[in-house]
Amino acid sequence: MEAPREVAVDAPRAWDRPLVVMPVFAVVSLVGGQLPSFSTAANIYSLSVGGTLMWFGLSQRVPRRPVPGRPGRGSVWWLAPAVVFVAFEGSTFLTGSAYSYPTLSKLADPLLADPAVRAAGFFGWLCAFWGLARR
Repeated sequence: MEAPREVAVDAPRAWDRPLVVMPVFAVVSLVGGQLPSFSTAANIYSLSVGGTLMWFGLSQRVPRRPVPGRPGRGSVWWLAPAVVFVAFEGSTFLTGSAYSYPTLSKLADPLLADPAVRAAGFFGWLCAFWGLARR
C-alpha cells in the first residue's frame, strides 16, 4: 500500500539533520575561508553556495520550521542598535571613509585577513542563511 503524498513530502530526510548539515557547513566554510577576500573565486564561491541554499529554500526540498509568534512591543527597542549601525555606516560611507573616521567594514578588514576568522564568519553566514531557507 502506498503512503499518501503529503506524509511522504513532510517526512524528515536523513541529510537534513544538524549532525549532517553542520559538518558540511564546516567544510564549506573552511574552503571559503581559504579564498582571498573579494577575489573572483571567492565571489563565485559565495554566489554558488548562497544560490544552492536559496534553491533549497525555494524548491521545498527541506521541511519548514514553524514561524515564531509575533514579537511583542518591547522588541522594537532591538531595532535601535540596527538603526544606529546603518546610520553610522551610511554616513561614513557617503562622506568618504577617512583614516581618522573609518567605516566599520574597514575596521573589520584586519580581522578578516586571517583565514580562520574569515572561515568562522562564513560559517555564521551559512548558518544564518540556512535558518532563513528553512522558514
